[in-house]
Amino acid sequence: MQELHPPSRRRSLKDYLRIFSCGFIMGAADVVPGVSGGTMAFILGIYDELVESIRRFTGKECFTTVFRFQFKKAWQTLPWPFMASLGLGILLAIALFSTPIKWMLANRLTLILAFFFGLVLASVATVLPRVRQWNAGRIAALIGGTAAGWLIVGLPLLQNPPDSPFYLILCGAVAICAMILPGISGSFILLLMGKYDFVLNAVHELKSGMNIGGNFCTLLLFMFGIFIGIAGFIRLLSYLLQKFHDITIAVLIGFMLGSLRKVWPWKFADNIENHNILPGAIDGNFWFAVLLGAIGFILVLVIEYAARKREDMTP
Repeated sequence: MQELHPPSRRRSLKDYLRIFSCGFIMGAADVVPGVSGGTMAFILGIYDELVESIRRFTGKECFTTVFRFQFKKAWQTLPWPFMASLGLGILLAIALFSTPIKWMLANRLTLILAFFFGLVLASVATVLPRVRQWNAGRIAALIGGTAAGWLIVGLPLLQNPPDSPFYLILCGAVAICAMILPGISGSFILLLMGKYDFVLNAVHELKSGMNIGGNFCTLLLFMFGIFIGIAGFIRLLSYLLQKFHDITIAVLIGFMLGSLRKVWPWKFADNIENHNILPGAIDGNFWFAVLLGAIGFILVLVIEYAARKREDMTP
């Protein structure tokens, strides 16, 4: 596992603005089915700290200090500034982009998927060097992760999902486990489970002041599921990163490769739920999609370069 960043008290305002921007990028990615905020955390260089921070917030130490009303100790020992900065960025991006991305998925599907296809493809290239030494076992892990990711994003959607609160809690728990994994999209898992539009509409209507009570309860149940899911899963992931770092990273890279199946820009009848097809014509729209894919690819390389340069400058 990479060395975690210095304690929060040694960070400057500029550092927290950077963490906020990382959260903003993660939130924007999480809105799109097929794109993982975990992938963004990976290339932004905050993935290990994110996993460790969530583990501490959902651990025994956190609950002990809170239930004993030792709030000062909780503030001093838990990574509140990091999680608050990151969380605010994620929430702001979801609030800002949920409506326009929903419109683009319905009206400009090829273009938005082309951008994220380039983004995910570049993410794979930037994460590959994080496996310190490749061998047969790690190559097998990469292939296995790719196959698993390819199969997961190709699963048929649930057409008649249950309407019970318990199912919504389950959706939150499963989606957050996927969302924290690079390559597996929490939004797509929601799509598979039949609740993507339901949750996205709740966010959209809450912003518009519609059905405030009902939508607030919907999102509260969903957030409760998120907490339950991440509290258990993050410990397993933290353990795997510490004990089996290279194999775990190889599997996660495989997930990213497999997820490219979902963000392939050209879909039958321009519907993200349909199968992939080849471009119908080599015209202006095709080249515009290629340009957006190239922009997404280059953007990740620039972000990766900036993140590595910052790491080199950090004592």
